[in-house]
Amino acid sequence: MAERDPQIMADTKAEEEKPEKKRSPVRLIAMLIVPALVIGFGVYWYMTSGRYVSTDNAYVQQDIIEISPEVGGRIVAVLVEENQQVEAGDILFRIDPEPYRIAVQQADADIADAQLALSQAQTAISTSGADISTAQANVELARRNLARERELMNRGFNTQARIDRFTAELNDAQARLNTARAAQQDARAAVGNTRSRGEFPAIAAARAMRDEAQLNLERTVIRAPVSGTISEVERLQIGQMASPGTAVLTIVARDETWIEANFKETDLDRMRIGQTARITFDAYPDLVVQGRVGSIGAGTGAEFSILPAQNATGNWVKVTQRVPVRIEIEGTPARQMITGLSADVRVDIREDGER
Repeated sequence: MAERDPQIMADTKAEEEKPEKKRSPVRLIAMLIVPALVIGFGVYWYMTSGRYVSTDNAYVQQDIIEISPEVGGRIVAVLVEENQQVEAGDILFRIDPEPYRIAVQQADADIADAQLALSQAQTAISTSGADISTAQANVELARRNLARERELMNRGFNTQARIDRFTAELNDAQARLNTARAAQQDARAAVGNTRSRGEFPAIAAARAMRDEAQLNLERTVIRAPVSGTISEVERLQIGQMASPGTAVLTIVARDETWIEANFKETDLDRMRIGQTARITFDAYPDLVVQGRVGSIGAGTGAEFSILPAQNATGNWVKVTQRVPVRIEIEGTPARQMITGLSADVRVDIREDGER
Protein backbone atom coordinates (compact mmCIF):
# COMPACT_ATOMS: atom_id res chain seq x y z
CA MET A 1 0.00 0.00 0.00
CA ALA A 2 1.28 3.37 -0.94
CA GLU A 3 2.14 5.71 1.81
CA ARG A 4 -0.23 8.69 2.42
CA ASP A 5 0.92 12.14 1.63
CA PRO A 6 2.14 13.75 4.90
CA GLN A 7 0.39 17.05 4.02
CA ILE A 8 -2.96 15.30 3.57
CA MET A 9 -2.58 13.50 6.87
CA ALA A 10 -1.79 16.76 8.64
CA ASP A 11 -4.85 18.47 7.19
CA THR A 12 -7.07 15.55 8.14
CA LYS A 13 -5.79 15.62 11.69
CA ALA A 14 -6.37 19.37 11.91
CA GLU A 15 -9.93 18.99 10.72
CA GLU A 16 -10.58 16.24 13.28
CA GLU A 17 -9.23 18.36 16.10
CA LYS A 18 -10.95 21.63 15.08
CA PRO A 19 -14.58 20.76 16.00
CA GLU A 20 -13.48 19.53 19.40
CA LYS A 21 -11.97 22.91 20.20
CA LYS A 22 -15.16 24.74 19.16
CA ARG A 23 -17.50 22.54 21.19
CA SER A 24 -15.51 22.62 24.35
CA PRO A 25 -16.24 26.30 25.39
CA VAL A 26 -19.96 25.91 24.61
CA ARG A 27 -20.26 22.91 26.82
CA LEU A 28 -18.39 24.69 29.57
CA ILE A 29 -20.59 27.76 29.36
CA ALA A 30 -23.75 25.63 29.32
CA MET A 31 -22.58 23.72 32.33
CA LEU A 32 -22.10 27.01 34.19
CA ILE A 33 -25.21 28.91 33.04
CA VAL A 34 -27.84 26.24 33.56
CA PRO A 35 -27.03 25.64 37.23
CA ALA A 36 -26.75 29.39 37.76
CA LEU A 37 -30.22 29.88 36.33
CA VAL A 38 -31.64 27.13 38.47
CA ILE A 39 -29.99 28.52 41.58
CA GLY A 40 -31.10 32.08 40.72
CA PHE A 41 -34.68 31.02 40.18
CA GLY A 42 -34.63 29.11 43.44
CA VAL A 43 -33.30 32.11 45.33
CA TYR A 44 -35.87 34.41 43.70
CA TRP A 45 -38.69 32.02 44.52
CA TYR A 46 -37.49 31.74 48.09
CA MET A 47 -37.16 35.49 48.52
CA THR A 48 -40.50 36.39 46.95
CA SER A 49 -42.64 33.43 47.96
CA GLY A 50 -45.45 34.70 50.23
CA ARG A 51 -44.42 38.32 49.83
CA TYR A 52 -46.95 39.45 47.24
CA VAL A 53 -50.63 39.02 46.49
CA SER A 54 -51.85 39.96 43.07
CA THR A 55 -54.98 40.09 40.96
CA ASP A 56 -55.84 40.85 37.37
CA ASN A 57 -59.45 41.61 38.38
CA ALA A 58 -58.71 45.32 38.65
CA TYR A 59 -59.93 48.37 36.78
CA VAL A 60 -59.19 52.08 36.49
CA GLN A 61 -61.81 54.17 38.25
CA GLN A 62 -62.66 57.86 37.99
CA ASP A 63 -65.55 59.94 39.26
CA ILE A 64 -68.42 60.06 36.75
CA ILE A 65 -70.73 63.07 37.14
CA GLU A 66 -74.17 63.09 35.57
CA ILE A 67 -75.00 66.67 34.57
CA SER A 68 -78.64 67.71 34.87
CA PRO A 69 -80.16 71.21 34.87
CA GLU A 70 -81.62 72.69 38.04
CA VAL A 71 -84.33 74.54 36.10
CA GLY A 72 -86.49 73.43 33.22
CA GLY A 73 -86.82 74.96 29.81
CA ARG A 74 -85.94 74.75 26.14
CA ILE A 75 -82.27 74.21 25.27
CA VAL A 76 -81.05 77.08 23.08
CA ALA A 77 -77.28 76.43 22.87
CA VAL A 78 -74.89 73.46 23.22
CA LEU A 79 -71.23 74.46 23.57
CA VAL A 80 -69.48 71.07 23.99
CA GLU A 81 -68.81 67.98 21.90
CA GLU A 82 -68.22 64.29 22.61
CA ASN A 83 -64.83 63.59 24.28
CA GLN A 84 -64.07 67.30 24.63
CA GLN A 85 -61.83 68.31 27.52
CA VAL A 86 -63.40 70.94 29.78
CA GLU A 87 -62.28 72.83 32.84
CA ALA A 88 -64.36 73.48 35.94
CA GLY A 89 -66.57 76.50 35.27
CA ASP A 90 -66.73 76.13 31.47
CA ILE A 91 -70.20 76.64 29.96
CA LEU A 92 -71.75 73.37 28.75
CA PHE A 93 -75.15 74.49 27.44
CA ARG A 94 -77.83 77.15 27.91
CA ILE A 95 -81.57 77.05 28.62
CA ASP A 96 -83.95 79.74 27.34
CA PRO A 97 -83.60 82.54 29.94
CA GLU A 98 -86.63 84.68 28.96
CA PRO A 99 -89.20 83.16 31.38
CA TYR A 100 -86.77 83.60 34.25
CA ARG A 101 -85.86 87.14 33.23
CA ILE A 102 -89.57 88.01 33.34
CA ALA A 103 -89.79 86.48 36.82
CA VAL A 104 -86.96 88.77 37.94
CA GLN A 105 -88.83 91.80 36.60
CA GLN A 106 -92.00 90.73 38.42
CA ALA A 107 -90.01 90.36 41.62
CA ASP A 108 -88.66 93.89 41.17
CA ALA A 109 -92.25 95.14 40.89
CA ASP A 110 -93.17 93.29 44.08
CA ILE A 111 -90.30 94.98 45.90
CA ALA A 112 -91.57 98.37 44.72
CA ASP A 113 -95.07 97.53 45.99
CA ALA A 114 -93.65 96.51 49.37
CA GLN A 115 -91.64 99.72 49.61
CA LEU A 116 -94.81 101.69 48.87
CA ALA A 117 -96.61 99.80 51.63
CA LEU A 118 -93.82 100.74 54.04
CA SER A 119 -94.07 104.36 53.05
CA GLN A 120 -97.83 104.28 53.59
CA ALA A 121 -97.36 102.70 57.02
CA GLN A 122 -94.89 105.40 58.02
CA THR A 123 -97.30 108.06 56.78
CA ALA A 124 -100.11 106.40 58.72
CA ILE A 125 -98.09 106.70 61.93
CA SER A 126 -97.59 110.43 61.44
CA THR A 127 -101.22 111.11 60.45
CA SER A 128 -102.70 108.84 63.10
CA GLY A 129 -101.35 111.18 65.79
CA ALA A 130 -103.43 114.04 64.40
CA ASP A 131 -106.47 111.77 64.12
CA ILE A 132 -106.09 110.75 67.76
CA SER A 133 -105.77 114.37 68.89
CA THR A 134 -108.91 115.33 66.99
CA ALA A 135 -110.80 112.34 68.35
CA GLN A 136 -109.73 113.14 71.93
CA ALA A 137 -110.93 116.74 71.50
CA ASN A 138 -114.30 115.48 70.21
CA VAL A 139 -114.58 113.14 73.19
CA GLU A 140 -113.90 115.98 75.64
CA LEU A 141 -116.44 118.20 73.90
CA ALA A 142 -119.08 115.46 73.94
CA ARG A 143 -118.37 114.77 77.60
CA ARG A 144 -118.80 118.47 78.53
CA ASN A 145 -122.00 118.73 76.51
CA LEU A 146 -123.41 115.68 78.22
CA ALA A 147 -122.48 117.04 81.65
CA ARG A 148 -124.23 120.36 80.86
CA GLU A 149 -127.35 118.61 79.68
CA ARG A 150 -127.47 116.52 82.84
CA GLU A 151 -127.11 119.68 84.97
CA LEU A 152 -130.08 121.18 83.15
CA MET A 153 -131.95 117.93 83.61
CA ASN A 154 -131.35 118.12 87.36
CA ARG A 155 -132.80 121.68 87.40
CA GLY A 156 -135.85 120.58 85.44
CA PHE A 157 -134.98 122.43 82.27
CA ASN A 158 -134.18 119.45 80.00
CA THR A 159 -135.64 116.24 78.63
CA GLN A 160 -134.45 112.65 78.64
CA ALA A 161 -134.37 112.66 74.86
CA ARG A 162 -131.63 115.29 74.84
CA ILE A 163 -129.67 113.37 77.46
CA ASP A 164 -129.83 110.25 75.27
CA ARG A 165 -128.75 112.18 72.18
CA PHE A 166 -125.67 113.68 73.87
CA THR A 167 -124.84 110.31 75.41
CA ALA A 168 -124.83 108.76 71.91
CA GLU A 169 -122.57 111.57 70.67
CA LEU A 170 -120.09 110.85 73.46
CA ASN A 171 -120.09 107.12 72.67
CA ASP A 172 -119.55 107.84 68.97
CA ALA A 173 -116.61 110.16 69.72
CA GLN A 174 -115.07 107.54 72.01
CA ALA A 175 -115.41 104.89 69.28
CA ARG A 176 -113.64 107.15 66.73
CA LEU A 177 -110.85 107.70 69.26
CA ASN A 178 -110.44 103.95 69.77
CA THR A 179 -110.32 103.43 65.98
CA ALA A 180 -107.61 106.08 65.56
CA ARG A 181 -105.54 104.52 68.36
CA ALA A 182 -105.88 101.02 66.81
CA ALA A 183 -104.77 102.32 63.41
CA GLN A 184 -101.73 103.91 65.00
CA GLN A 185 -100.85 100.66 66.77
CA ASP A 186 -101.10 98.70 63.50
CA ALA A 187 -98.85 101.16 61.69
CA ARG A 188 -96.36 101.18 64.53
CA ALA A 189 -96.37 97.38 64.69
CA ALA A 190 -95.47 97.15 61.02
CA VAL A 191 -92.70 99.70 61.25
CA GLY A 192 -91.61 98.32 64.60
CA ASN A 193 -90.77 94.96 62.91
CA THR A 194 -88.51 96.93 60.60
CA ARG A 195 -86.46 98.13 63.55
CA SER A 196 -86.16 94.66 65.11
CA ARG A 197 -85.61 92.58 61.95
CA GLY A 198 -83.72 95.15 59.96
CA GLU A 199 -86.18 95.27 57.04
CA PHE A 200 -89.88 95.73 56.41
CA PRO A 201 -91.40 92.18 56.23
CA ALA A 202 -93.12 92.71 52.92
CA ILE A 203 -89.91 94.07 51.40
CA ALA A 204 -87.89 91.16 52.83
CA ALA A 205 -90.31 88.64 51.31
CA ALA A 206 -90.23 90.42 47.95
CA ARG A 207 -86.43 90.52 47.98
CA ALA A 208 -86.30 86.79 48.75
CA MET A 209 -88.54 86.10 45.76
CA ARG A 210 -86.32 88.30 43.64
CA ASP A 211 -83.17 86.44 44.78
CA GLU A 212 -84.81 83.14 43.88
CA ALA A 213 -85.81 84.46 40.47
CA GLN A 214 -82.28 85.77 39.85
CA LEU A 215 -80.79 82.43 40.94
CA ASN A 216 -83.06 80.55 38.53
CA LEU A 217 -82.03 82.95 35.76
CA GLU A 218 -78.35 82.23 36.46
CA ARG A 219 -79.07 78.50 36.45
CA THR A 220 -80.12 78.68 32.81
CA VAL A 221 -76.37 78.70 32.08
CA ILE A 222 -75.07 75.22 32.96
CA ARG A 223 -71.35 75.03 33.77
CA ALA A 224 -68.98 72.15 34.34
CA PRO A 225 -68.67 71.41 38.09
CA VAL A 226 -65.30 69.64 37.61
CA SER A 227 -62.57 69.32 35.03
CA GLY A 228 -62.80 66.26 32.83
CA THR A 229 -63.95 64.69 29.59
CA ILE A 230 -67.42 65.15 28.10
CA SER A 231 -69.34 61.97 27.35
CA GLU A 232 -72.86 61.00 26.18
CA VAL A 233 -73.47 64.48 24.80
CA GLU A 234 -75.75 63.04 22.12
CA ARG A 235 -78.56 63.18 24.68
CA LEU A 236 -78.29 66.97 24.53
CA GLN A 237 -79.96 68.57 21.50
CA ILE A 238 -80.92 72.17 20.73
CA GLY A 239 -84.67 72.65 20.91
CA GLN A 240 -85.47 69.81 23.29
CA MET A 241 -87.03 70.51 26.67
CA ALA A 242 -84.77 69.96 29.66
CA SER A 243 -86.29 68.86 32.95
CA PRO A 244 -84.79 69.54 36.37
CA GLY A 245 -82.93 66.51 37.69
CA THR A 246 -82.84 64.67 34.34
CA ALA A 247 -79.27 63.89 33.22
CA VAL A 248 -78.44 65.13 29.73
CA LEU A 249 -74.65 64.53 29.58
CA THR A 250 -71.77 63.07 31.58
CA ILE A 251 -68.36 64.32 32.69
CA VAL A 252 -65.61 61.84 33.53
CA ALA A 253 -63.55 63.74 36.11
CA ARG A 254 -59.79 63.64 35.74
CA ASP A 255 -58.88 65.22 39.07
CA GLU A 256 -58.63 61.87 40.84
CA THR A 257 -57.93 58.39 39.50
CA TRP A 258 -57.66 55.15 41.45
CA ILE A 259 -57.66 51.41 40.88
CA GLU A 260 -60.41 49.17 42.17
CA ALA A 261 -58.78 45.77 42.62
CA ASN A 262 -60.97 42.82 43.55
CA PHE A 263 -58.83 40.50 45.69
CA LYS A 264 -59.78 37.06 46.87
CA GLU A 265 -60.91 36.94 50.45
CA THR A 266 -58.05 34.54 51.18
CA ASP A 267 -55.57 37.32 50.26
CA LEU A 268 -56.79 39.80 52.86
CA ASP A 269 -55.29 38.29 56.01
CA ARG A 270 -52.00 40.21 55.77
CA MET A 271 -53.15 43.09 53.60
CA ARG A 272 -52.98 46.48 55.30
CA ILE A 273 -53.75 50.08 54.35
CA GLY A 274 -50.59 51.85 53.19
CA GLN A 275 -48.83 48.83 51.67
CA THR A 276 -47.15 49.52 48.33
CA ALA A 277 -48.55 48.19 45.09
CA ARG A 278 -47.23 47.72 41.56
CA ILE A 279 -49.75 48.42 38.80
CA THR A 280 -49.60 47.47 35.13
CA PHE A 281 -52.19 47.95 32.42
CA ASP A 282 -53.39 45.81 29.55
CA ALA A 283 -53.70 48.90 27.35
CA TYR A 284 -50.14 50.10 28.10
CA PRO A 285 -47.85 47.03 28.38
CA ASP A 286 -44.74 49.14 29.01
CA LEU A 287 -46.28 51.34 31.70
CA VAL A 288 -45.65 50.55 35.37
CA VAL A 289 -47.26 52.73 38.04
CA GLN A 290 -46.64 52.69 41.77
CA GLY A 291 -49.49 52.90 44.25
CA ARG A 292 -50.60 52.19 47.78
CA VAL A 293 -53.52 50.43 49.40
CA GLY A 294 -55.95 53.23 50.17
CA SER A 295 -58.83 51.31 51.72
CA ILE A 296 -60.33 47.84 51.93
CA GLY A 297 -63.99 47.36 51.09
CA ALA A 298 -66.61 46.89 53.79
CA GLY A 299 -68.31 44.06 51.91
CA THR A 300 -67.80 41.62 49.10
CA GLY A 301 -68.86 42.37 45.56
CA ALA A 302 -71.62 39.79 45.77
CA GLU A 303 -73.03 41.39 48.91
CA PHE A 304 -73.46 44.76 47.20
CA SER A 305 -74.89 43.37 43.99
CA ILE A 306 -78.48 44.11 42.99
CA LEU A 307 -79.45 40.51 43.70
CA PRO A 308 -77.25 39.18 46.55
CA ALA A 309 -76.60 35.44 46.49
CA GLN A 310 -78.99 33.31 48.54
CA ASN A 311 -77.14 30.28 49.89
CA ALA A 312 -79.95 28.70 51.90
CA THR A 313 -80.34 25.85 49.43
CA GLY A 314 -79.46 22.17 49.50
CA ASN A 315 -77.12 22.33 46.54
CA TRP A 316 -75.05 25.25 47.79
CA VAL A 317 -71.45 25.39 46.53
CA LYS A 318 -68.91 27.52 48.37
CA VAL A 319 -67.32 30.16 46.13
CA THR A 320 -64.30 32.26 47.05
CA GLN A 321 -65.53 35.82 47.39
CA ARG A 322 -63.90 38.95 46.02
CA VAL A 323 -63.42 42.09 48.11
CA PRO A 324 -62.85 45.48 46.43
CA VAL A 325 -59.61 47.18 47.50
CA ARG A 326 -58.93 50.80 46.56
CA ILE A 327 -55.40 51.37 45.28
CA GLU A 328 -54.29 55.00 45.28
CA ILE A 329 -52.02 55.93 42.38
CA GLU A 330 -48.84 57.77 43.35
CA GLY A 331 -47.74 60.59 41.09
CA THR A 332 -49.06 61.27 37.60
CA PRO A 333 -48.98 58.35 35.14
CA ALA A 334 -47.15 58.93 31.85
CA ARG A 335 -50.16 57.77 29.86
CA GLN A 336 -53.78 58.89 29.97
CA MET A 337 -55.91 57.03 32.48
CA ILE A 338 -59.24 55.96 30.98
CA THR A 339 -61.95 54.82 33.32
CA GLY A 340 -62.65 51.11 33.04
CA LEU A 341 -59.20 50.07 31.76
CA SER A 342 -58.07 46.62 32.92
CA ALA A 343 -55.09 46.50 35.26
CA ASP A 344 -52.92 44.02 37.15
CA VAL A 345 -52.12 44.85 40.77
CA ARG A 346 -49.44 43.27 42.97
CA VAL A 347 -49.35 44.28 46.66
CA ASP A 348 -46.31 43.76 48.91
CA ILE A 349 -47.94 42.24 51.99
CA ARG A 350 -44.68 42.00 53.96
CA GLU A 351 -44.94 45.70 54.70
CA ASP A 352 -46.75 46.69 57.88
CA GLY A 353 -48.66 49.58 56.27
CA GLU A 354 -50.90 51.70 58.49
CA ARG A 355 -52.73 49.54 60.97
